[in-house]
Amino acid sequence: MGLYGGRKLSSVRVSALRPDDTGQPSVAAAVARLGTESAFAVLARAQELERQGREIVHLEIGEPDFPTPAHVGEAAIASIRAGETHYAPAAGMAELREAAASHLTRSRGIAIEPARVLVANGAKPFILFTVLALCEPGDEVVVPDPGFPIYASAVRWAGATPVALRLREAHGFGFDLEELGAALSERTKLVILNSPNNPTGGVQAAAQLAQAARMIMQTRAWVLSDEIYAQIAYGEEVSSIATVEGMAERTVLLDGLSKAYAMTGWRCGYAAVPERLIDPLTRLIVNSTSCVPPFVQRAAIAALDGPQESVEEMVAQLRDRRDLVVDALNALPGVSCATPSGAFYAFPDVSGVPLPAESLADRLLDEAGVAVLAGSGFGPGGVGHLRISYAASRATLALGMERIGELIAGLPR
Repeated sequence: MGLYGGRKLSSVRVSALRPDDTGQPSVAAAVARLGTESAFAVLARAQELERQGREIVHLEIGEPDFPTPAHVGEAAIASIRAGETHYAPAAGMAELREAAASHLTRSRGIAIEPARVLVANGAKPFILFTVLALCEPGDEVVVPDPGFPIYASAVRWAGATPVALRLREAHGFGFDLEELGAALSERTKLVILNSPNNPTGGVQAAAQLAQAARMIMQTRAWVLSDEIYAQIAYGEEVSSIATVEGMAERTVLLDGLSKAYAMTGWRCGYAAVPERLIDPLTRLIVNSTSCVPPFVQRAAIAALDGPQESVEEMVAQLRDRRDLVVDALNALPGVSCATPSGAFYAFPDVSGVPLPAESLADRLLDEAGVAVLAGSGFGPGGVGHLRISYAASRATLALGMERIGELIAGLPR
């Protein structure tokens, strides 16, 4: 029996097989609603220049240059040697769910049950899966602006409408409560928060989150709190909206191993989710990736339960690198840069440079060999800014700042 249950091709509805205007089979229109990350596009351009023999300073990708801690890799190797190379439970191995629940309980100060923790191939799937599980056409989703571009991309893919919540430098790149109130409506299905924030490095104050929680609880909205950078902060307290009374029941608290443990390539994230969302999110995992490889989960357990000195050392070095970059940027004509409180991104305002930020980013790559991102790739609130990752060595950062300074100094005024 063939693909169409034994029917001849001629009996199949022709509209299902109709080619597009080029005469080729068509692509679903919904794909056009999917955005992308400018970081990967710029990385590809930079790598092509490297293949041509150019020396490129990479300040575009959000990836720590530190090695994954040795004991983490050893745990994965031991797991492979023990034969743990087959399927694992879709929701995650019990041992990792317990380790993640324990970590979240310690770090956030609220009791998280292992049964509420799910594991996926990185933190990013939880963004898409949460949106798909909750949102339909006609719904609205409040997203940070500037913010991680995948938020709005996932919302549009689901047919819902992203509503920008502006993050303003005057508020430490936090949001204004009045503007949050204006963004909320009877159509709001989800509010996405991200602190520490990508791309600004801003950290939302606990008092603001508490007031925001009270406003959100007056609606029927869920919350996705992206806290992937929670362990990378420089003295400022990082708070979670999930800790506000009543919010854990409506908040997906998202975290993972990529940033704090320098495990970007391992692809392992986890989330504490409300009980009502455990089954829908698990179904989406089953329908997409099946599970995270068990040896990767063993590595994640070692990271969460093992020594944390590598995290502390990384944060100390990132603070030093942050100060180098911020000082260098603020010394440039037409540039001002707030000091980020968390993550590992500087978000300088380059509106005083006699060149649009997008053109400046292009020229920095093409002429100076420095890969950075235009802030507009993170939403309208990022216009006039650049995003610079300082998760690179001091020598790399010093060279990048020197080249940026030389190009800006040479612009006609």
